[in-house]
Amino acid sequence: MSKHARLTRFLTFVLVTVFAALILSSCGGGSSGEGSGGGTLTLVAYSTPREAYEQITSTYAETEAGQGVSFETSFGSSGEQSRAVEGGLPADVIALSLEPDVTRLIEPGLVEDDWNADEYNGMVTDSVVVLAVRPGNLKGIQGWSDLVREDVEVITPNPFTSGGARWNVMAAYGAQLEQGASEDEAIGYLRQLFTNVSVQDKSARESLQTFAGGKGDVLIAYENEIITAQQEGEELEFVVPEQTILIENPVAVISDSQNPDQAQAFVDFLRSPESQRIFGEQGYRPVVEEVLGEFDYPTPPSLFTIEDLGGWQEVTTRFFNADSGVMADINREVGAPTG
Repeated sequence: MSKHARLTRFLTFVLVTVFAALILSSCGGGSSGEGSGGGTLTLVAYSTPREAYEQITSTYAETEAGQGVSFETSFGSSGEQSRAVEGGLPADVIALSLEPDVTRLIEPGLVEDDWNADEYNGMVTDSVVVLAVRPGNLKGIQGWSDLVREDVEVITPNPFTSGGARWNVMAAYGAQLEQGASEDEAIGYLRQLFTNVSVQDKSARESLQTFAGGKGDVLIAYENEIITAQQEGEELEFVVPEQTILIENPVAVISDSQNPDQAQAFVDFLRSPESQRIFGEQGYRPVVEEVLGEFDYPTPPSLFTIEDLGGWQEVTTRFFNADSGVMADINREVGAPTG
């Protein structure tokens, strides 16, 4: 499919989908490295790593490979970004929150089926799910059990729009299993937890803004999101639960990119020590082992992965099917959207 044809599909998508219109409002027109005819790359990413990618694209323009390359960027919730690309949003590189937001683009021919056939399994950064609290942690939040207390108000994004929210859900669920609960008991915990969730924003970034604005007692979030907020002056603390999930964030080149060589060169640069250090300084855990060793990120005693819970294909069907999934039932119970 040509880039022109995909743009035509996107305009139609905007007319019928409010989400896509909101995504476009968050698009940035920033460019870097103008001048030597290196072409323009469009990076479509989830909202959380905006600051890291702004720094990395500027740094890339100063390299030999990036001479003359300019960037157009779009940041939004991971699920919305994936659906927008499928609907026609032009992209050369996608950097999303979770693997299913990439793999869903294989069938329409937008991502090659071997997109993750590299030493990093298609991933560019890692993180863990943490619990952000107010200064001094006056509610004494130490772990998952505190989130279902009657006096605790929780903020987390909507799992039907946000990839970060899905990581949060699976961290909460998996933590119960790690503590010895049965699957039914772990689902029961999710029901209790979401009874305490007062706001489900569309993206992790919006949930952070809600929490920073004074709503809620605890925010379930990416570790890197809170570290970035602290660096920007937000007065937040966070607790790394003893049981939490390893977040793995993918990146891929779009199949019909008009600049495929440049797109792949940029993806390669994202795994360079220089880029990985930028990610590390922004609170992400680098996927390049020697760079990860330069940072002092704690290893939770019970760190599990999505594969330990059955893998994304099984998890997506069981928990996030909009009609029959566990979270669809829970969101209907608490009056939150499922689409």
